[in-house]
Amino acid sequence: MSLAPSRHAINAEKQDLSKDAKSNLTKLVAWINDRNVPFLITSIGMIVMLLWAGSYKMTAPGAEGIVPLVSNSPLIWWHFKLFGPYIGSDIIGLTEITAAILIIAGYMRPKAGIIGGLIATLMFFITSTMVITTPGAIISVPGIHGMRYMSFLGLFLFKDVISLGVSFYLISYFGQKAILSENQSQ
Repeated sequence: MSLAPSRHAINAEKQDLSKDAKSNLTKLVAWINDRNVPFLITSIGMIVMLLWAGSYKMTAPGAEGIVPLVSNSPLIWWHFKLFGPYIGSDIIGLTEITAAILIIAGYMRPKAGIIGGLIATLMFFITSTMVITTPGAIISVPGIHGMRYMSFLGLFLFKDVISLGVSFYLISYFGQKAILSENQSQ
């Protein structure tokens, strides 16, 4: 038994927010909801990040910067062994750019957005594991015994856990749009 409300209950509640909001706080929530602010910020943020990071990986510093991350990953260590760091980094960059383009296409064609979200989910799952596998991502702080912390590198990698959640959100959002579209065409 799920504790979360059903999708249909959420959609029914979503439509009533504007007219039912009474306090300033709930009116603000209704305003945010009516303008689809969470989707716009997360999708545009994801698109910009993927395009920017993807294009940077096609540069020499971008390729060289991810060598320690990829080389220490039990999931994709073979990637640079097979392709080398520069072509391998280009492939990763093209994958990120492809995901971004599909998410953009999802604004008009939700199923394309689902595919973009699935690609991003796979990428961010892999990079999320690098927090654990990359040397120096988790460190001991001198003078604090028994506690380990994420270094700046670890925090940089940890943002991919959040991006993984955003990817699932985009799949869900575009998926709901695709389902509604399929049902309207029948």
